[in-house]
Amino acid sequence: MTFAEVLPAARQLATAEKLKLIRILAEDLEAIEDISPLEPGKTYDLPTPYDCFGAGAILMEAFKKCDANQP
Repeated sequence: MTFAEVLPAARQLATAEKLKLIRILAEDLEAIEDISPLEPGKTYDLPTPYDCFGAGAILMEAFKKCDANQP
């Protein structure tokens, strides 16, 4: 069965049934060992805003604008 055949039927399910389907599919994916490109025990560098003072200033401005728009 193809994705194109399954999708219309899945869209017709009730909300609770869609959630059950999502859970079942997620559990199936968890059982597959090679699903994640990340390797256990390996260190990965992730960009963060630390020592990026310009990013901090931009975030502060965004917070100020957000606070100003709140009632």
